[in-house]
Amino acid sequence: MHVSAAWWIATVVLVLAITAIDLFLNRGQTHITVRHAVRWVLFYVAVALAFGVAIIIGFGPGYGGQFIAGWLTEYSLSADNLFVFLVLMTRFSVPERLQLRVLTIGILLALVLRAGLIAIGAAAISQFSWVFFIFAAFLLYTAWNLVRSKHGDGEPDVDEEAPPAVVGFIGRVIPSTPVWHGGRPFVKQNHRWIATPMLVTMVAIGVTDVLFALDSIPAIFGLTKEPFLVVTANAFALMGLRQLFFVVRDLLDRLRHLDTGLSVILAFIGVKLILEAFHENNLPFLNGGEPIHAVPAVPTWLSLSVIVGILVVVTITSTLANRRDERNAAVAEGALTSKDDEPTRAA
Repeated sequence: MHVSAAWWIATVVLVLAITAIDLFLNRGQTHITVRHAVRWVLFYVAVALAFGVAIIIGFGPGYGGQFIAGWLTEYSLSADNLFVFLVLMTRFSVPERLQLRVLTIGILLALVLRAGLIAIGAAAISQFSWVFFIFAAFLLYTAWNLVRSKHGDGEPDVDEEAPPAVVGFIGRVIPSTPVWHGGRPFVKQNHRWIATPMLVTMVAIGVTDVLFALDSIPAIFGLTKEPFLVVTANAFALMGLRQLFFVVRDLLDRLRHLDTGLSVILAFIGVKLILEAFHENNLPFLNGGEPIHAVPAVPTWLSLSVIVGILVVVTITSTLANRRDERNAAVAEGALTSKDDEPTRAA
């Protein structure tokens, strides 16, 4: 896939322009309603799909399918990061009127940091095919941890210790004050500039997103090896993540099977990476260092179908489970009410 400088420049301009329009239209917003956030989430989904169509037109359906599969995977995996954002927002008592600004800058920082990881990953893969085995092992391990960390009540085990650890590290590196000074990232005290919670929260969100997204970089390299597609899939996933934050408290509580679905997706991509490693093999102790073409390859259309299918199944099963629990709760409440009324009728 040859991507010209014009494509890179146009993509960067598009991302910056959409972000600027978003910030302009949402300037002065002191309260983001769920309905408002949902509209913006749908807008970003439409933009990502339109970009996928542009990839199909410019480079063919194969690369377009890789982008859409990568974007869906990144968006789904990033949804879990929003739990961490909630912890950080609560820990720093971020005023509601500043939450969108904090998320915007924090996620832009996360995108820059992810780009660095992507560059390192792309360079490693181009030189050493055995990196696929490492990525695959990491994804399979992550998938197993997702399944194992489920509580008996079906809620995901959210590690709330990691964010404070990151925050503590940032606090030791950057002199800061716990007092908010509006939207100012720095304030001058005792003749020196120190960071406010505004800056510390933004940095913590950016750094923590990367730490908690270490599974997503190997995952997308399992779907495409094209740096342009990896970067753009991450960019469009993160762009829509800010608005999704304001929906997450309602959405993720109802998608109770999301972690199970993500574990299956990660395991699938892990197996795909192993097959890819055999196809690209240059290890001297495997087949004399020659590629093993007898191993079946997983086409892009199958990867996309599996990812979409799992997300649809997760949504349906979660909805059915929620309705079942609501019916059981209603029946239990009705039975309790009837029992409470019995003494009154007897009297």
